Amino acid sequence: MVHTYEVLVDIKEFAGQTDNTFQRETARYEIDAPSKEKADGMAFQKARSEHPLGTEYDVRVTRLLR
Repeated sequence: MVHTYEVLVDIKEFAGQTDNTFQRETARYEIDAPSKEKADGMAFQKARSEHPLGTEYDVRVTRLLR
């Protein structure tokens, strides 16, 4: 059975290789998946594709929506 999970991903992107400035943001996704583990992986892949310059991704499934 497929459920809809709310997944938050904290993303850290560095501005460049010559300095230590970075940008941090949180992306929210609603992922349809058969398990929390699958939702976690799908959200990670989606965040990486939307933020390819990200250096750190912290994925957490926060709740079951349906």
